[in-house]
Amino acid sequence: MRINRTRMEDWIFRKIGGTASGSHLTRDALRQYQAEKLRETVAYAGQNSPFYRARLADFPVETLQTPEDVSRLPFTTAQDIRKAPLKFLCVSQSDISRMVTLKTSGTTANPKRLCFTAQDLELTVDFFAHAMRSFVKPGQRVLILLPGEQPDSVGDLLRRGLDRIGVDGIVSGPVADPAQTADTILKQEIDGLVGIPTQVLQLVRTDGVKKIPAGRIKSVILSTDYVPEAVKKTLESAWGCRVFNHYGMTEMGYGGGVECHAQCGYHFRDADLLMEIVDPATGQPKQDGEYGEAVFTTLTRHGMPLIRYRTGDLTRFLPDPCPCGTVLKRMEPVRGRIAGSIALKNGQMLTVRDLDERLLTLPELLNYQAEITRENGLDLLRISVYTSAGNDPQLAETIRQTVSGIPAIQAALNESVLSVGEIQFSPENWFTTGMKKRKIEDRR
Repeated sequence: MRINRTRMEDWIFRKIGGTASGSHLTRDALRQYQAEKLRETVAYAGQNSPFYRARLADFPVETLQTPEDVSRLPFTTAQDIRKAPLKFLCVSQSDISRMVTLKTSGTTANPKRLCFTAQDLELTVDFFAHAMRSFVKPGQRVLILLPGEQPDSVGDLLRRGLDRIGVDGIVSGPVADPAQTADTILKQEIDGLVGIPTQVLQLVRTDGVKKIPAGRIKSVILSTDYVPEAVKKTLESAWGCRVFNHYGMTEMGYGGGVECHAQCGYHFRDADLLMEIVDPATGQPKQDGEYGEAVFTTLTRHGMPLIRYRTGDLTRFLPDPCPCGTVLKRMEPVRGRIAGSIALKNGQMLTVRDLDERLLTLPELLNYQAEITRENGLDLLRISVYTSAGNDPQLAETIRQTVSGIPAIQAALNESVLSVGEIQFSPENWFTTGMKKRKIEDRR
């Protein structure tokens, strides 16, 4: 089957100044544009942001001749933003249209505050409009299962982007009641969904929810957290639709990159963001194909530009061209948070991804939480689950066996340095707006 080239390419071509009839985007043209925008961003931030004025003092901007030269600049971290968010501003506070506060769960650390001008928000709306063209058609309806009540929130920006391409975006918010959301899908004749992976999964698995027939939903875009392959396969099988990954974060301006119909990696908004992969320990650039930490630099941000911001996400650039035929690079779907890896007592690493890809294959499972504690000198893994089957001893044993089959856990069990606690059944789900990433809680 022929795969259409991502529409992101033509959009980026126009953004970087391409207008000639019959011409198209080239890697050389994009690289030249990114190098120019990198110099502009570093000069602009160095002149107008108190933080970067100090950080980049005396840095020779003219030496940034290629996108790879970004590696000569210092990193920006989440802690830098928590410490003094307003020092990142390049404009007056009166020019800020939206300020987003991101609290860090389980700590007393200062929250991160991200600021955006109307011009910055317009960049996001423009990205959403062009990215969504690949998945929906004019006249269709998309249910937005993300926060959207506040003006300029992510759901509101997506709704405005859809409106520009003749698609009716309906902001419903994160799924609190799967039955009510399913009713909305059927009554409103929804064609597409944008939502949080485990919440969209509940629309298929929750008892008492009206069945959404195959063919009703044409496309699903999952965002805000790691997207387990088990969730994608379940949704595609149940609804006969295509499920796509989107990668973004508030620091990026919500939108970052999205899969094309080849479904094998994100294509980024490369006219607005310069992406890198670096070694998490040394900070040195990684070659295409090598795993590392995703780092980005904003190229067109006006209010609060970020230079070499460390995301904490583990991924890699894929070395081969995308089957869709684009010249844009591909980034493999994020494998999880680097800090989210838990070292067991024997040195084996356990991740949310390990648990997701095993547990979420169980049809009764709707959601779960995991924590590691220490008991009698051993690591103790505790799993709490929210299921469609209620408190079922047989299911509890199935979950124990499934978890015990994960290689890292199996090795630790064989070495008698880990035990798996009794499976706990939660009577209620754990609601999330998507701002908090799922993780294994380390309480040792």
